[in-house]
Amino acid sequence: MLFNSIEFAFFFPIVTLLFFLTPHKLRWLLLLLSSCVFYMYFKPEYILILAFIIIVDYLVAIKIEQQTTQRQKKGWLIFSLIANLGVLFIFKYFNFVASNFNDALSLFHSTGKIAYINLILPIGLSFHTLQAMSYTIEVSKGKFKAERHFGIYALYVMFYPQLVAGPIERPQNLIPQFHQKKYFNYENARSGMVLIAWGLIKKVVIADRLGPLVNQVHSMPDGYYTGIPLIISYIACPFQIYCDFSGYTDIATGCARIMGYDLMVNFKTPMLQPNINKYWAAWHISLTSWFRDYVYMPFRKNFLPNTGMWVSILIVLVLSGIWHGANWNFIVWGITNALLVIVFNLFKRNKNFLYITSKMSDRLGNIFTCFTVFFTTIFFRASSVTKALHMIRDMFKNIFSQTVVIIKNLHSERLDYLYLKQSSFNFFLAILFVSILMILESKFLNRNLDSWLLAKSKRFRWVFYYSMISIFILFGQFNKLDFIYFQF
Repeated sequence: MLFNSIEFAFFFPIVTLLFFLTPHKLRWLLLLLSSCVFYMYFKPEYILILAFIIIVDYLVAIKIEQQTTQRQKKGWLIFSLIANLGVLFIFKYFNFVASNFNDALSLFHSTGKIAYINLILPIGLSFHTLQAMSYTIEVSKGKFKAERHFGIYALYVMFYPQLVAGPIERPQNLIPQFHQKKYFNYENARSGMVLIAWGLIKKVVIADRLGPLVNQVHSMPDGYYTGIPLIISYIACPFQIYCDFSGYTDIATGCARIMGYDLMVNFKTPMLQPNINKYWAAWHISLTSWFRDYVYMPFRKNFLPNTGMWVSILIVLVLSGIWHGANWNFIVWGITNALLVIVFNLFKRNKNFLYITSKMSDRLGNIFTCFTVFFTTIFFRASSVTKALHMIRDMFKNIFSQTVVIIKNLHSERLDYLYLKQSSFNFFLAILFVSILMILESKFLNRNLDSWLLAKSKRFRWVFYYSMISIFILFGQFNKLDFIYFQF
């Protein structure tokens, strides 16, 4: 069920109302059943995969806790990880590995082939797999007690607001909240509704307005576009992804907050950060912190304690790329981002570099960071590495002649003169709303919208609320486009 659908507009208030009318002891059941309905709306039979993961990890966590030696605990943890990663591999990576293996065999003129599996990737599988794995890992470390209430644990994996696209929660944060009694609270309801409205605006007003333009550029054959259309896509694509994904997170967080549940922060104005380190510390925090805690730190500690920082960064960002998709372009995206982080941190050790950056404004640093990160996004969005390289190559062709054409067609109602089948009005609206978003986010840099609003007068807040509602109604693109991160 999509957050930006009519179905969810009925589903959410009904479930929330029933939640507060239901006795505390039965709320887990209501939320679990509601989450099942929410997930089964996409593809009903795939709930069996979720059920398998839930049952395995629930039983394994209890077995881990019952063991007396670390070796036994580790054995059960490995069993759990194999089960979780095995499911993920079969549905997401098997065909990719088989394709590359078959290509390798063909180099040796071998006639052997691995047959492909015709399976559709279950929606959100990568998200709830990592969330389930964090539970057994934390239990094995002795940092969290195994949950004996099967329904509560199942709800931890299936809680509908963050089920299909995160944030990727930790058991310490979410499971204890399901045991707590929740009461209707005006402040929770107010801040939750603000987050939902803010997320919907980012999704249907900005992301879904930029989406058709970006999709058109990326769907055409290599060489079809040169120059300015590619530059427009280069700038628009990262904002589309950011508004789409952070919009989902805002809506998820808002839905949970109205019921009294707090989800972890997933974004902290990443598009306004002054360097690559701070960008990654503010982007998809639940994923980057997962890899930091469960991959980066253990790897450095156990394998490369002295010289492993750069290797660990490379491994983490390559794994992050692989997590996003079974394609070489995601791996290249991970490698290029790792190189950016490594180079920046190497330069940080240079006194001249530190002096220059100390004199540089945060805004200039932010522009440079966006310029470099946006280039890596081309690999993220392109259908292949070859496609991405061709786009980068053609981005600087015919710019002068196209600029002349643009000047001659400034009053045109459409962008057909650039071979873009888009309305000029929609294009300039997108520029306007992205600019407004960045200005507003600069006001609550590294904080959040609600804390910024609470510092304002009551009159200002209500004007802001009504403005959000008006913008949503007047300028929303109500075409029920999927959230981009659903594919992961």
